[in-house]
Amino acid sequence: MRFALTVATLLLAAPVLAQQSRPATCSRDLFQNEAGFRVQQTRLAGVASADQATQCRTWREHVAYLQKARSVFATCQGEPERARNVAEMDSELVNYRALIASRCGGR
Repeated sequence: MRFALTVATLLLAAPVLAQQSRPATCSRDLFQNEAGFRVQQTRLAGVASADQATQCRTWREHVAYLQKARSVFATCQGEPERARNVAEMDSELVNYRALIASRCGGR
């Protein structure tokens, strides 16, 4: 929830970010990140009791999403939000990669 609030705050700051020579798509990209996180939370909750193959596939797709979201934060945010959100994405990537390695045969 804290992360969604941070993203919402950033959406309000989008006009300021646009003045800092960020890509023109940053407002849209940050908005899509927020929506994407909601979708990802729903997907992850939906596979909590699914078979291992389904969980592994969903976790791998989540890692791909986190990588994309990290890139958006790194490109479209200013400090200190950028550092905080990139670090959070890095931490989540480490956690999900470890989960995949231990539960999905590392693939």
